Amino acid sequence: MDHLQNPLSQISFIEKNYLKKLEKLGLETVRDFLYFFPARYDDFSLLKKIGDLKLNETATIEAKIKSIQNIRTWKKRMTITEASIEDSSGSMRIIWFNQPFLLSNLKEGGTYRFSGKLISDSKGLHLSNPAYETASRLPTNTGRIVPVYSETYGVTSKWLRWKMSQLLKVYLKEIPEIVPNAILKRQKLLGAEEAIKELHFPSSLEKVKEAQKKIAFEEMFLIQLNALRSRKSWEDSKSIQVKFDEKLVKKFVKSLPFKLTNAQKKSSFQIIKDLEKKYPMNRLLEGDVGSGKTVVAAIAALEAMMAGYQTAILAPTEVLARQHFETFGKVLKGFSQKIGLLTTSVSQTFWKKNTKKNFLGKIKRGDIKILIGTHALIQKSVEFNKLALVIIDEQHRFGVNQRAYLQKQTSTLKDGSKNTIPHLLSMTATPIPRTLALAYFGNLDISLLDEMPKGRKKIITKIVTPSKRKEIYDFLRAEIESGRQAFFIFPLIEESEKISGKAATEEHKNLAENIFPDLKIGLLHGRMKPKEKEAVMAKFSAKGGSASGGKNDRIDILVSTSVIEVGVDVPNATIMVIEGSERFGLAQLHQFRGRVGRSDHQSYCFLFTDSTSENTSQRLHALIESEDGFKLAEKDLEIRGPGQFLGTQQSGRPDSAMQYLGDIKLIEQARLEAQSVFALDPKLEKFPVLKEALEKIDKDIHLE
Repeated sequence: MDHLQNPLSQISFIEKNYLKKLEKLGLETVRDFLYFFPARYDDFSLLKKIGDLKLNETATIEAKIKSIQNIRTWKKRMTITEASIEDSSGSMRIIWFNQPFLLSNLKEGGTYRFSGKLISDSKGLHLSNPAYETASRLPTNTGRIVPVYSETYGVTSKWLRWKMSQLLKVYLKEIPEIVPNAILKRQKLLGAEEAIKELHFPSSLEKVKEAQKKIAFEEMFLIQLNALRSRKSWEDSKSIQVKFDEKLVKKFVKSLPFKLTNAQKKSSFQIIKDLEKKYPMNRLLEGDVGSGKTVVAAIAALEAMMAGYQTAILAPTEVLARQHFETFGKVLKGFSQKIGLLTTSVSQTFWKKNTKKNFLGKIKRGDIKILIGTHALIQKSVEFNKLALVIIDEQHRFGVNQRAYLQKQTSTLKDGSKNTIPHLLSMTATPIPRTLALAYFGNLDISLLDEMPKGRKKIITKIVTPSKRKEIYDFLRAEIESGRQAFFIFPLIEESEKISGKAATEEHKNLAENIFPDLKIGLLHGRMKPKEKEAVMAKFSAKGGSASGGKNDRIDILVSTSVIEVGVDVPNATIMVIEGSERFGLAQLHQFRGRVGRSDHQSYCFLFTDSTSENTSQRLHALIESEDGFKLAEKDLEIRGPGQFLGTQQSGRPDSAMQYLGDIKLIEQARLEAQSVFALDPKLEKFPVLKEALEKIDKDIHLE
């Protein structure tokens, strides 16, 4: 029996009133708790006498309390707990703020260990808010390298350390060794038990690094094995073979009002050749903002359509789905209009309006060859006739089960064979650093669009401090009066007490009433209803405009949250203003910037920030220096670390352990070891612990 799966509710020393708090941290079982690693470490291992302490030094002292009292300061409405302590070398003060309960925990005459930093004030040297524990107790919170955990939701690090020590006493020996012994020796890795113990109660900082490396290798090893199994299963499946129609593709390319880049040609050919195979394509089309992924996808959909098969295109938002619908309609106008749009609020084709029932019937009969839509595509009511190709835009925004639903749509071939599954083309406009592509997309073939269409002007990007705000507003007004449009991006929808930053709704009102009262200003955010979003985007995309003398209601400035990040294409918009730019990652800022610069007009991106931190300056200057999304992704990984880059900082694997996922050598070694194990025993019958671990992997962590 796997006792690590025991719920925490069954552990006698875990207080019942903590269970809900622990759930919010994702901790429900013993295993969850043991694998909840520290976010950082405080080095309190330096033991010193009071008389030997130095200013700004972090150390631990063992001393007796001479006196302790609470002092209430009415001016600041604060309680100060002040103690006088002594050892054989001298005496000193200790101060704690707003912890009056310490009078019950610390007794005069008692001997304790105190760990903290020695600082100075008008009364002399003292320790401020030090960690403490009884000197007779084995060091847990003082006198050693002390782990610091997430203290969100009212769970303190001190409490977590105490419960962790109790759990390790009972369950440490039950932690399974997932990595085979031969690999541990080859890679010079710690064993599982030692790694977990060293992560929670390290004997040295060097051991912490070794333990972090073991956990990172283990995770990567499992991911690579899972990718190999997934790929093998994929290649054992049948797919519809779509023969390459060279004349058709040449005719389509010739009909375009622009020339394909070499990267587009190469990626298109890779996809076309995949469509001819007996097993389904599983390819990721990775391209920078504006690199032309949609045209490449259109070539694949055209091939399937003209061969008599269907394509489903899944988009994360209604705005993007409608945009794809219109784009596909334009580029495929000379070939076919059997294109449909299905969202929660609309079902339509180019040739006429449809009732929902009639529309679903057209899909089932195969009358609609290219179906574009949102999550509405994966409802049980949607049945396809001969689905040969699934294209998922911004694939990371959909869960594995959602993606798998379309992949499980079977078709019957001309020879009567059944159970074929469609080819899968995933697309992303988020450039992925090579290390993370190797790590997390091992089961995919990857096509890169690393070349931009010719003739586009470089977007002028500038950092804007508060003193320069009016200057930018004046410039923006002049641009709008010349016929252009602008975006304003905000990090929040509404003001929040918990999160600092400007909010779209309040600033929309401020811009409309106080700064640009004569201009038309629209608002777009994720909480709006689909029809409301559609109406706003229609007004923003309209021709004419108030400032340029137009008679319609075209929006001059669109105020938005990050919902604008993906896919919105308005060539006339030339100014991107990003408020609170320090709150966004480099990749996201680059995505925002990519919403402008889509015509022959000069475009601008203004990064508004109040931050003076070196980290902010480093990141924002990187955006100024480069328009290469792949280089910026590498920089983002370097600055923020894999944890934040992948959004895994809340997964119990902190950046301190995740840092090794930026180590290309470790990833390549994990990949080679996984390949050797898989080649030896694809079913992993000789590795039962490893097989069991793979079955427990959360399948929605960037794998499928």
